[in-house]
Amino acid sequence: MPATKPERTDVCIIGAGASGAAAAKVLTERGFRVVALERGPWRTKETFGGDELANVNRYNLWPDPLLNPRTYRQSADEDAVVDLFCPVPQMVGGGTVHWQGWLPRFAPEDFRLHSVVGDLPGTSLVDWPISYDDLEPYYTQVEWAFGVSGLAGGNAFEGPRSKGYPCPPLPLSRYAQKFHQGARRLGWNAFPTPQAALSQPYNGRPATVISAFAQQHGDPTGTRSSALNVFVPDALATGRYGLRPESYVRELAVDASGRITAAVYQNEAGETFEQEADVFILACGAVESARLLLLSTSARFPNGLANGSDMVGRNVTFHEYSSAIGLFDDPVHGWAGGGYVSASSMQFYNHDDSRGFASGGHIASAGVGIPLPINWGLPDRPLWGPDAKAMDEQFFNHSMAVSIVVHDMPQHDNRVELDEEVVDAWDVPVARITLATHENDLAMGRFLIDRGADILAAAGARKTYKVYPERVTGNCSHQHGTARMGDDPEVSVLNKWCRAHEVRNLFVVDGSPFPTGTGANPTLTIMANAWRVAEYIADTHGQKGN
Repeated sequence: MPATKPERTDVCIIGAGASGAAAAKVLTERGFRVVALERGPWRTKETFGGDELANVNRYNLWPDPLLNPRTYRQSADEDAVVDLFCPVPQMVGGGTVHWQGWLPRFAPEDFRLHSVVGDLPGTSLVDWPISYDDLEPYYTQVEWAFGVSGLAGGNAFEGPRSKGYPCPPLPLSRYAQKFHQGARRLGWNAFPTPQAALSQPYNGRPATVISAFAQQHGDPTGTRSSALNVFVPDALATGRYGLRPESYVRELAVDASGRITAAVYQNEAGETFEQEADVFILACGAVESARLLLLSTSARFPNGLANGSDMVGRNVTFHEYSSAIGLFDDPVHGWAGGGYVSASSMQFYNHDDSRGFASGGHIASAGVGIPLPINWGLPDRPLWGPDAKAMDEQFFNHSMAVSIVVHDMPQHDNRVELDEEVVDAWDVPVARITLATHENDLAMGRFLIDRGADILAAAGARKTYKVYPERVTGNCSHQHGTARMGDDPEVSVLNKWCRAHEVRNLFVVDGSPFPTGTGANPTLTIMANAWRVAEYIADTHGQKGN
């Protein structure tokens, strides 16, 4: 049965998460007709709640591993195993539906790390083709669209700002106060973590309801700033945004010249459609965008769309979260606020030769966000019985975590490919991730965990625990690098505008273009870059050669 062809549109965006919704907002407000094909459902605030079992164990917000498996191995010599490695919620709003909403900016050094540290053996470290200054106006656009709560100038290591934050910081939680106290005693800079939560009414929206049920939970109040609550309504308000949830894109079809003609997708009923457009934008997350490119083979692109350089899927990076945990005599309520009300330090973010490793990472006080006792994250905790109960009672109100983000280094052979054996529920090959951990990642993790423990001790913790990372496990939703942007088509997939070198009407705006993962939460930069690219598309569409 032939595929149905809906009305042609100006722009087709694959994905309606942080980056896809940001691009849709910009393009629709510039007058373009946009169709967004989102693989997951379009959830409303009424469908979210505090059912911990459903959210954590029944894949309420996460991909179901029976329907959407993924495989993983540490080297090409190993057999890959089915592992839901670094999952990202597949739904309208994407990961912003369940996030704590930490929105730090990258540092100017992040964009030129290779120039700072030089060649790092075993890595494919390169500079970005854009600078902090190129992205700064778009950081500001996103911060003001979301109503980010923060303190301009609080981060002593931040790059120049053209504008402050639209909302003041949220009131400090007890564990954030402890973080500030410890950092101050050590003489280290600390600042309120910029948050996608309104500390006061803003743009017609009420202040955010702060709840312990944040991380891994949707927001039943609708007051959290997210792509679902901000960018999607903005795009819909233009009347030019066609958002189609439950639309599984299987292939991007091309003509003889290599230009994309249509996105081939199935709806929830299994019917096949071909959505034609002038411009196509991938916003599926770094793993799934690479997978879709590799699935889209043709006579022109036998190894996958835009993959003549064999660079699609390579240089993948994932952040690793780990923590130091402190036990205090006085209550600190580390479970409260779900990580919303946090404190941060970039004291050890920029590179320092004396440390013996390249780069650095973000350190922050953290709520567990489910909420559960923080000691459940310790490797030696009793699993059951009176000892487990006693430890929970001791820790629940008297412990807090200082978490770190490991900036894992890009490596050429760390990659996303198609698995030759495992398929998903739609009989499509799944993504296979090969990821070896570089020693630089482990050295950085040990150093940052030690600094977190120093902060806890200085704040008065009577006991500290250090949970050192042993490898990059994919334990957070941060994905980057599978369609690296750069000036040389031989070693990159996209140019500095995130347009494919080989496909003129293809752009990628999630974390895939990032040449490095950096040491901070990436979503603000992903959205800012998507905004930048969308403005470029709007400015150049219809010009000769585009």
